[in-house]
Amino acid sequence: MSTAQRTTVPPRRILIVDDDADLLRLLSMRLVSAGFEVESADSAEAAIRCMDISRPQLVITDMRMHGMDGMALFEHIHRSMPALPVIMLTAHGTIPDAVGATQRGLFGYLTKPFDSEVLLDHIARALRLSSAAMPQTSEANSWRANIITQSAEMEDILSKAKLVAEGDASVLIRGESGTGKELLAHAIHSASSRSHGPFVAINCAAIPEQLLESELFGHTKGAFTGAVRDHKGLFQSAIGGTVFLDEIGDMPLALQSKLLRVLQEKQVTPVGSTQTIPLDVRIISATHRDLKAEIAAGNFREDIYYRLNVVELAIPPLSRRREDIPLLAMYFLSMLAERYSRKINGFSQEAMETLIRAPWPGNVRQLLNVVEQSVALCTAPLIPVVLVQHTIHHEEGMLLSLEEGKKRFERDYLIRILKITEGNVSQAAKLSKRNRTEFYKLLQKHQLDPSSIRQSQDLLR
Repeated sequence: MSTAQRTTVPPRRILIVDDDADLLRLLSMRLVSAGFEVESADSAEAAIRCMDISRPQLVITDMRMHGMDGMALFEHIHRSMPALPVIMLTAHGTIPDAVGATQRGLFGYLTKPFDSEVLLDHIARALRLSSAAMPQTSEANSWRANIITQSAEMEDILSKAKLVAEGDASVLIRGESGTGKELLAHAIHSASSRSHGPFVAINCAAIPEQLLESELFGHTKGAFTGAVRDHKGLFQSAIGGTVFLDEIGDMPLALQSKLLRVLQEKQVTPVGSTQTIPLDVRIISATHRDLKAEIAAGNFREDIYYRLNVVELAIPPLSRRREDIPLLAMYFLSMLAERYSRKINGFSQEAMETLIRAPWPGNVRQLLNVVEQSVALCTAPLIPVVLVQHTIHHEEGMLLSLEEGKKRFERDYLIRILKITEGNVSQAAKLSKRNRTEFYKLLQKHQLDPSSIRQSQDLLR
């Protein structure tokens, strides 16, 4: 599957939730006839299981249901996927509750019985106003073109990124080294009104402390030994665009106070100068550190933390998005095989299984390095397992077995392995080293339906 060649995307997907089977069937038929891709769930609990597998662009739910009601479902969605719009279907007696929910983020509500045209109008507005609506062409999706994923968790982060890109709020991106923090920062810049301006990045941990102030704020000729000419600095170079401060947690305390003044006053004073220069820049910062712990330890200023962290986006490690490993590995292979002029068609089955099971402490960057080493050393049409094992230091440990995992891990494992095999139970059972009967029992235990996985994977083609 080539993401680069994909020019269209599947229809917008709506999840409808109601414990009334007749209403669920009728509503599904109406939406399908209107051109939407529809998933249905007969309870809030079933809806959550659906969203664990594939993320819809809109949820329509009844308010009164057995077990978890629609309001509890909305609260769950709002906590975990705040960019996902929810429309509530209510009876007249529950209108006050629905009105209260709109103040907490519910997109809208409809009273029963509702007119189909009114429902479609609500749906159109929800999809139009929310970044959760999938773009209809690859050109519309170009802002995130360098981020390769089929992970529901990553898709939710990208939805939030698209929302925040529309404003000018400061963004703090958290994530382990190698997860792609700069890629996400650049995607936010590309989706913003500043996209035609410069994107200027600096790694606060890579520049010596004595030079960092000059690099950030600039200096005048003669300001210090070696300053033979005026230097604009990062912030001036980024006027009209975006400044990306990578590894902000490594910035020295003395410089943090000067950065705070820049953020507050929106102007900069170069080293050795008395003149201030007005700034029109957006700040995106990133760190692999726990900044709250750094604040408690006295290593990071709390006031600058809240200036930088207006919106926080946390990128999951590659070990939490294993369904992306085959996609990323083949993407890197295609790119690198061309660079090295190698005729390599893919990975052996055992090699791909090894990639999927590896711990990946270096995340996507480490995966790229492993694929590059493998391509450089491979002399066969398929990359063999022994080459992959050598490059990823097989002795460091592999993915935990099902028996060693706990209930939550086991369920995540099953979802990811079904995504990797596109819902093929036989392949999934073989990959997990379980027979089909035992594997089906595990699926039943966690109430997982392989057909729903297959449907979600079909939409990616």
